[in-house]
Amino acid sequence: MNNKIIIIAEAGVNHDGKLKQALQLIDEAAISGADYIKFQTFNASKLVSASAAKAAYQSANTGKPDESQHSMLEALALDFDDFRTLNDYCLKKHIGFLSSGFDHESILFIDSLGVDYHKIPSGEITNLPMLQLIGSLGRKVLLSTGMATLHETELALNILFESGTPKDNITVLQCTTEYPAPYDEVNLNVMHTMREAFNVKIGYSDHTPGIVIPIAASAMGAAVIEKHFTLDRNLPGPDHKASLEPDELAEMVKAIRLVEQAMGDGIKVPGKAEQKNILVARRSIHLSKKVSSGHELTASDLVMKRPGHGISPMKINDVIGRKVAMDLNEDTLLMWEHLQ
Repeated sequence: MNNKIIIIAEAGVNHDGKLKQALQLIDEAAISGADYIKFQTFNASKLVSASAAKAAYQSANTGKPDESQHSMLEALALDFDDFRTLNDYCLKKHIGFLSSGFDHESILFIDSLGVDYHKIPSGEITNLPMLQLIGSLGRKVLLSTGMATLHETELALNILFESGTPKDNITVLQCTTEYPAPYDEVNLNVMHTMREAFNVKIGYSDHTPGIVIPIAASAMGAAVIEKHFTLDRNLPGPDHKASLEPDELAEMVKAIRLVEQAMGDGIKVPGKAEQKNILVARRSIHLSKKVSSGHELTASDLVMKRPGHGISPMKINDVIGRKVAMDLNEDTLLMWEHLQ
């Protein structure tokens, strides 16, 4: 990827367990200009117990408060053949394929597809066996830190390091695990805290409404931006309501690319576009009155006016006290050859 900021369009389970819908999500992600689309690969029975309750937002968004998390996830799962199809389709559409694995078999399957990154979801940051497995696979790693403390993040990073993943291969994502996430709990400054504490690349996984916060995160130095999207927020699955629709995703990508251009290299010099305006916008020393040859210049004889291709006002102390070499009219743009 040539882009500095990696943008991941998080499809997650917004395919609602339907392969055709997942393919449509790939189409929209590719049109948006995102670098990757990411799904979730899991076996519901290996992820949750039969009696595990749904999160409050899941119950509210699905309209099925009595349904178990297991039943909900089972209906949302795609099989390995489906993911092979999705990976192949991503290649055709020139967008990277990613998927978060939620069990060892799923992770190894995803790895077999040759993905660029393994994503560790926020809920797995305390899952030692998963951290060790992903850390041993030699891929780049995205570590999401929703619900985690700085200490828990450090422990997870150390496990990844010890399992064989070098620091340069890890990007740590600030995240607030709520759908939608409250703006006052986003805490984008934690990205800087983690970069300083761990000397790693940082990024942001967003669950807030709209596109403002991921754009802000880009301007703050995020190397990776992840954002949920859907075909239609009115679809019945658990994550649709906290997701962008395709036109919003495209708008976010466009805005981040503009931020990316605007970040620059940090070297303070005039840009190419503004160089032509330097002489127009800056001032030079001019005469405020008519003076005769041999007149010794004082401050009251001088005025600072545009354009800027004469003697710079920064040199005024070198001009005061000098004698003029010829008669000069008021408003003359003073040049060194005018002086004795």
